[in-house]
Amino acid sequence: MNTNDGSLPGSIGRNAAVPDANAPPGPRHVLRRHVGRPTTDGAGVKLTRVIGVPGLDMLDPFLMLDEFCSDDPAAYIAGFPEHPHRGFETVTYMLAGRMRHRDHLGNVGLLEPGSVQWMTAGRGILHSEMPEQEDGLLRGFQLWINLPARNKLCAPGYQDIAPDRIPEVALPDSGKVRVVAGSFANSTGPVVAADTSPLFLDVRLPANANVELPVPAGHSAFVFTYEGTVQVGTGNTAQPVTARELAVLSEGNSVHFATGSTASKALLVAARPLCEPVAKYGPFVMNTPQEIHEAIADFRAGRF
Repeated sequence: MNTNDGSLPGSIGRNAAVPDANAPPGPRHVLRRHVGRPTTDGAGVKLTRVIGVPGLDMLDPFLMLDEFCSDDPAAYIAGFPEHPHRGFETVTYMLAGRMRHRDHLGNVGLLEPGSVQWMTAGRGILHSEMPEQEDGLLRGFQLWINLPARNKLCAPGYQDIAPDRIPEVALPDSGKVRVVAGSFANSTGPVVAADTSPLFLDVRLPANANVELPVPAGHSAFVFTYEGTVQVGTGNTAQPVTARELAVLSEGNSVHFATGSTASKALLVAARPLCEPVAKYGPFVMNTPQEIHEAIADFRAGRF
């Protein structure tokens, strides 16, 4: 996805409330809740942008979160034709439908329900993401995670992960947790991303369930509920996070989820903040305005 966000070259990202790493360990609670805004990207694909919009420009190291969800082919069929990226990683997590990835290096991959593609754009990649279906539901997420300055110009790379490679941990109340990245209950996700040590859990709970989930201390973290309502936190700090709502979490080393009368599903995502300057322009994310201009010049000159 290539974000037509209208930023000026070298615009500086405004970070949202990063948890205080010096706070004592304990359960996390909701710092703020946020609802995304409808937009279009690529060749007119309709989606909801949750991170990367006014009100939640970024949450270090997270630069963008999009949810795409439609059973109307007119909303997605044109897909995301070839476009560039530099300086960060993209994470595509499919819930329903099929999407074909191709790039200028000759890589081809198919994203299907339950699969993940973790792409490191590094110094530059030209790729396309096109629906491989003419009707039916297309649903999933794309998350952008920043790279540190030392690795922004690394070689591009991919981690294409089939559904059966993602561990599923059964919970006592018939719920389950899919472990995409990081660890939960002695299961470790297949994604390797040393720069930010991410945690990416897809938590699926039945009605009247409770679960305590570990979250690395010092990591920025958020919850995005994509079905139902999840009560996040404990005691007086607990807040309901409803469908299509994101909650930025406080510092701590765990978070408590509970459900009421309906089953619910939510993403729990965390990663180590980089605490570096951010300059961004559409599909390029660097540290300085000068580096943005260099990225544009390299792209125009065919040096990706």
